[in-house]
Amino acid sequence: MTATVNRANCGQTGKIVASAIFGYRLLRTSMKKAILTGPIVAGILGVVSPAQALQVQVTPPNPELGDTLSVIIQVDSGSPTPTVSVQQKNYPAFPMGNNRFRALLPTTPLEKPGARLLQVSGDGQVQNLNVQVRDRDFPTQSIWLPPGKDSEGTDAEFDRVDAFKALVTPQKFWDGKLLRPNSGEITTIYGVRRYYNGVFAKDYYHRGVDYAGAYGSPVVAPAAGRVSLVGRESQGFKIHGNVVGIDHGQGVASILMHLSRIDVKEGDFVKAGQVIGALGSTGASTGPHLHWGLYVHGQSVDPVPWRLQGVE
Repeated sequence: MTATVNRANCGQTGKIVASAIFGYRLLRTSMKKAILTGPIVAGILGVVSPAQALQVQVTPPNPELGDTLSVIIQVDSGSPTPTVSVQQKNYPAFPMGNNRFRALLPTTPLEKPGARLLQVSGDGQVQNLNVQVRDRDFPTQSIWLPPGKDSEGTDAEFDRVDAFKALVTPQKFWDGKLLRPNSGEITTIYGVRRYYNGVFAKDYYHRGVDYAGAYGSPVVAPAAGRVSLVGRESQGFKIHGNVVGIDHGQGVASILMHLSRIDVKEGDFVKAGQVIGALGSTGASTGPHLHWGLYVHGQSVDPVPWRLQGVE
């Protein structure tokens, strides 16, 4: 604002200017005193400093196809839950304490490697991050299923399994690294592409890890969780065989297939390392083994990083 000065108001203007100069000097003196007093300057800086940038950390730092991306977001106290989206698909973020939230993002062998645009919104801000997901070589193998083991399964079987994989329980039940569910030798790794009876399965990849343990050897829960799926070959589970699904919370789930025996029931809460059944060869299986699949928001991810490095 500009004040107009003329002869009539000259004296009054002089008083205003003098008052303004005095006020400015007083403010400078107060600021100097504030510099000498920590609590006061902290209050002043808190008022005049710009808003803190939204803090986002993505691990692992160099992900490859099959990895689970962990997105940790730091927000101000009292801020609403942040949102995370990738390629227009939203993923839930869950509180971790100390104003931190985490979202888990699956990647699979059927995706293309390259950049993923992550959009994180929180504290009234939006951050766009480009995350490079590296390619990975997945071997190919041929499987020959004998008559009676080559069923395509039923809608009822897959509907039950799909409903289990879609669970997103708010609680986090797992703690630290996941356990090996059986002591047998690993015979098939995650991500393998397959020919079944001579026909290439185009949209298929091995959704887990196979352990060729001794028939009847114990199968344990890889992590704590609630048993949310129990299916039996006698009830029409021709592909999965006798199967147990454990909900570890927050969209993370284990499925343990081809069991010879099931020792739990739906609704049970199991601890990490608790025996849930025994290794077998039920369902679409060519011999005794355990198939352990780990799912994040319905997508099969590599269990090995969860077992060796863990996810906070």
